[in-house]
Amino acid sequence: MKRILVPTDFSEHAEDALKVAAQIAKKNDSEIIILHMLELPHQMNDAILGGASIPETMLFMKKANEMLDEISSKPYLDGISITEIVKMDKPIHGITQVSKDYEVDLIIMGSHGSSGIEELLIGSNTEKVVRNSEIPVLVIKKDISNFKVEDIVFASDFSDETKAPFDRLLNFIQFFDAKIHLVTICTPNSFKPTHVIQKAMDHFVTHFNIKNYSTHIYNDTNIEKGIINFANSINADLIGMCTHGRTGFAHFFNGSISEGLVNHTVRPVITLKI
Repeated sequence: MKRILVPTDFSEHAEDALKVAAQIAKKNDSEIIILHMLELPHQMNDAILGGASIPETMLFMKKANEMLDEISSKPYLDGISITEIVKMDKPIHGITQVSKDYEVDLIIMGSHGSSGIEELLIGSNTEKVVRNSEIPVLVIKKDISNFKVEDIVFASDFSDETKAPFDRLLNFIQFFDAKIHLVTICTPNSFKPTHVIQKAMDHFVTHFNIKNYSTHIYNDTNIEKGIINFANSINADLIGMCTHGRTGFAHFFNGSISEGLVNHTVRPVITLKI
């Protein structure tokens, strides 16, 4: 985990994500890349193309760089290698491109669900970032002064296609030396007999060298509520989940479930693309 990308709109919730990134970076000697996406109004883009609003554009760029300099001087970032980037692009494109260009290992985003960084990171933008990102995305919902991960929930149907993202999650788990709680949520619309689910989980575990884990089958009215309620029942520090497009695993973690979970739980959520 050498490079961590933190998109920011300079909101309080974005700073919550940066504080968590700082804690992880100090433990792992990681570099933090702070990215601000400067998405200008369409009419200004047209004017820029016509060469009429270059001074205004430069003013926005200058102000953004000043604010990044101010953030980078925060005491909690002392001793951490910081790279500042102001990029003029749509948030989704910019975040994806920077993560590739700089070979980022983890994206950490702050969100509230109803305000703050909502425009950048919640709703369709969150779903697109999570779905398109080839690397893990950690979403932080509040200020966490001591980011410890001792218990992680990994909710899944434990099909073969979840093995690769789970393997990536293991690197994160091992970094924190955490216990992982493997859980399948049973609902009236996605019911499976206990012995079938247990067999799938037991088979899944044999493909990995993990010792500190437990398996669970949790019943609830829907998958999102089941994940949240199970995580609450064990006081989990983090929820892990897989996501991708509209095929395969989409019946378990489609866009609405992943977005709903990020919006409705106060716990950090890490998403991994299948």
